Amino acid sequence: MDGRQYEIEWRGSPNFWKGRRGRRPIAIVNHITAGLMPGCPSWMLNPASGASAHYLVARDGRSIQLVKDEDTAWANGVVNRPDWSLYDGSNPNPNLYTLSIEREGLAGDGLTEEQYQATLWLHRQLVDRWGIPVDRDHIIGHYRIDSVNRPNCPGQGFPWDRLFRDLERGDQTMPESWKLNIVKEAKEEGIITSDHDPDGSASVWFVLAVAINVLKVVRKMLGVASGNGR
Repeated sequence: MDGRQYEIEWRGSPNFWKGRRGRRPIAIVNHITAGLMPGCPSWMLNPASGASAHYLVARDGRSIQLVKDEDTAWANGVVNRPDWSLYDGSNPNPNLYTLSIEREGLAGDGLTEEQYQATLWLHRQLVDRWGIPVDRDHIIGHYRIDSVNRPNCPGQGFPWDRLFRDLERGDQTMPESWKLNIVKEAKEEGIITSDHDPDGSASVWFVLAVAINVLKVVRKMLGVASGNGR
């Protein structure tokens, strides 16, 4: 799996403007669909929705492109109390100078490991292609543009620290498959409650949290209520 190259499926949306009215992409905006496959791409392919994004990354790691980078997707147009230093008030539609990435998920969801790796790979491609700096003003969440109506987009489960760390490291390799499987199984068994970097170090708090979760799992298996095991 090291150095994996992801394929991007093209499914062109009718919801876009040709070109960017003289602008170019200067930032990447991350979103959450608040819906699951196959419904979320269908909505952005529907002319009646008036919505689209450049890319959609599914939970299984599939990547779909809906609008060409050179054209303007309709993802970030409503601006409400923005907290983004690059917002251009003289040209108030940020769609004209951003690239938008939707990720499949419901409110509060984190990324699956497959989804994270595909998201990381896609960010690297766009950063290299468009010369986008790797910092928190050039790679943002939708909430930075609309803090009123989209305060949870892309959600608290989005791994910002890990993403920036991996982008700055520039490491093109993926964790070995056995590490990914351990993380996946541990999450399914309730031993960990969120996605964890398979190559990251474990803090003492993470180790303690894992130990507590293991104890809960064992007690549940034995039918012993927490705190009544003595």
